[in-house]
Order: sequence, then C-alpha cells, then structure tokens
Amino acid sequence: MGLGAAAVSRVAAASLPEAVTQSSAATQPPPAPSTGRPYNPVVTLNGWSLPWRMKDNVKEFHLVAEPVVRELAPGMKARLWGYNGTSPGPTIEAVEGDRVRIFVTNRLPEPTSVHWHGLLIPSGMDGVTGLTQPAIAPGKTFVYEFVLTKSGTFMYHPHADETLQMAMGMMGLFIVHPKDRRQYKADRDFALLLAAYDIEPGSATPKVNTMLDFNLWTWNSRVFPGIDPLVARTGDRVRIRVGNLTMTNHPMHLHGHSFEVTGTDGGWVPKSARWPEVTTDVAVGQMRAFEFDAAAGDWAFHCHKSHHTMNAMGHDVPTMLGVDARGVVDKITRLVPDYMHMGDKGMHDMGEMEMPLPDNTLPMMTGSGPFGGIGMGGMFSVLKVRDDVKPGDYSDPGWFKHPVGSLAREYMGELEPAVRAASPPADASTLKARKPTGHQGH
Repeated sequence: MGLGAAAVSRVAAASLPEAVTQSSAATQPPPAPSTGRPYNPVVTLNGWSLPWRMKDNVKEFHLVAEPVVRELAPGMKARLWGYNGTSPGPTIEAVEGDRVRIFVTNRLPEPTSVHWHGLLIPSGMDGVTGLTQPAIAPGKTFVYEFVLTKSGTFMYHPHADETLQMAMGMMGLFIVHPKDRRQYKADRDFALLLAAYDIEPGSATPKVNTMLDFNLWTWNSRVFPGIDPLVARTGDRVRIRVGNLTMTNHPMHLHGHSFEVTGTDGGWVPKSARWPEVTTDVAVGQMRAFEFDAAAGDWAFHCHKSHHTMNAMGHDVPTMLGVDARGVVDKITRLVPDYMHMGDKGMHDMGEMEMPLPDNTLPMMTGSGPFGGIGMGGMFSVLKVRDDVKPGDYSDPGWFKHPVGSLAREYMGELEPAVRAASPPADASTLKARKPTGHQGH
C-alpha cells in the first residue's frame, strides 16, 4: 500500500473481478450482502449498488470509467461520462473495518483518476493525478486498496481534468456501514447525488465550460418527473443521504416533517449536537444525512432554490407579466403558425401546455398529480408514505387517499367586498421622479 494506486499487469488483469454494468434508470431494489459482514443496504434513488467478490478476505470491486447514455427523464437522453454504464456510477457499499480493493479501468478518450471523497486513507490512494499517482491512461487499469476506518456517507469522483469530467457526470456514492448493523439503523435509507448540466435544447452533450448558468438540475442524473418517489411505511425511521457535486449550494426541503441532520461527510453527528429542521443546506462538495419518522401522505421533497425545480430554462426570456401583446401575437402567428404566447399572466399554464419542442428536449415544468399539473421539474420528487407498505417494498403506491375533511377545497359561500384603506394624499414629502441630466460624458 505504500506504493499507492498502481497499474495492473496483464497477468493480474486476467483475474479481475467482473465489471458489472447497468443501463436502466429505475431504482434497483437494495441487494442484501451476499458475503462479508452483514449490513442494512441503502436504496440509491434511480440507481444501483455495485456487486463485489471476496478474495482472501478482501472485497474486490471493478469500476469502469466510460461514456454512457443516461435518460434524464422520458423524452430526453444525455451523452455523459460515468461508470459501469450509468451516471452517476454505481454505489459502492462496504462495512467499517473492511479492506477493499477497487480496480478502475479507463475506457474514456483521456486520462482519469478516482478520488475517494471523505474517506480517511493513505495519501497514495487519494486519487489526485500528478500529486499522489500517475494518471490512469486510456485503456489502462489501476487498483486502489485500503481499509475503511470509519462509517458514514462518502463519494467518489475524478481528480483529473476535473471540470470537464465532473461536468460530464463522473461521480458516485460510497457508503460505509457501521460494524454493528444495529447502530444508526434506519428502516428506509435513501441516497442521492446532486449534479447540474447545461444541455442546449435539441442537443444531448453537456456544455462543459459552463460555470453557473446550468439549465438542468438533477438528482442522480434524473429530473422530475423522471425521479422515482421515495416510498416508506407510516412510522418508518427514514434516512436520506444527499451529496452535492454541483457549482452551488442546495437548500433541501421536505414537506410535512421535521428532521435532524444525523451525518456529514466528516462522520455521524452526536445526538447532543442535533436540532430540528425542515430545510438543510448542502454546500458544494458536502454530504448530509438527515432522519425523520414518516407520516402518512404525499409530501414534496425538493431543492428550495425555485429555478432548480425547472428544466431547460431559457435565461434570456423576458418577463411578460402585464404585457398586452394581442396585436403582436396575431402578426407573429401568421408567420410562425406554431408560435405560442405565454407569460403575460404568469407561467403556471406551462405545466399543462403542449407546444412543439426540439427533439430530445423536456418542457420547463411538467409532471401530473391527482389534481392536475404539478408544474415542477429538476430537483423535485415525492415522499410517499402509506400505512400498508410492506418492508422491502419500494414500488410506487399511487396517489394518497386523503381522509375525509383533510383536503383543501374551494370555498363556495358568498364573499364580502374587500375593505381597503384610502390612499394617503400627495404632499411636499411625496417622492417625485426626475430624469437625470448632465451625464453626457458617461
């Protein structure tokens, strides 16, 4: 281990563990550990966990860095880079005290590496190209080997041409379970990574030099309505683990519950240091795990930056509120029959409008619920809690049936005229606007 991450010889490569791949974007049922120490597996939202093999009491995994095609939601696919067929790559799950050996094969057109974000490991296994190891050249396989010294929620991603490779979707979750499976136990344990992409309408490849103005905000490289619901049983202790590899922070907000932040990528938070929240901010490069007791209902779960719950946003679209454009619209539609005017009364109707779009492009707001269009996209999903969900069942239970008297409804009675205060008369102190003068030289 003192040599750090090392290249694999041809002889050793002949005995590599199988490089399992996955192409489905559906949430895969959490697999029970087949060998090694027992643990309670996580559910990777719209993802999966990487199988391993045991060899001489070492858990061996095989990651393959490669170009992938990822369905962001039905109707749109993106050409990304990832691992083992998906972006993000498969979740690696192991147990505190395990020795792991991770083979990384590079099928990208450029060198790469893997950094194990948050793990306490020898410097030579840290995965920083040029600093702690040579780059993994295209076609080559390196091996990382270390002992997992603490449990918690971690990530993996490149430290080679990082801006491009992470902008293309190269990342994955690394979950280390406690030795005692009863410690920090949750009935439902969900995990997801936040990523952002800039993909122009009609195209499929991200613009990798974008720094801030992204137009697709994703959980595990999916956008609503393509993000699966988080399903739980009433009273379940639920944990949600969130990692952020975007260029900005994300205030993660859960409706209907208060929760406690119980873990970071630095470790578990002692009970004495926790406090109740309904929103927790996950900064760039951070992990947060929070827990709550599930209450029956359909509950929105989303980033609270409002533009992060939209798809394919046009940053240069003007605000049209209050603009009477009827005459202009008539002239435009004679030239462009498919033209649709919108925004003068707000953008709510866009959630239900069907308008021509470029191929491989999603509408800004979409998704339907039991009462109409939800009008959300991006970083949004639904926590669905039911009394009759069986342990281990993560299938969508459908929409919640609200008990009598617990559903908001239209008021059908008479409305009294609104009483308004009189406007104060103008006087000498009333603000007056005056055009500036004398600025010709500016």
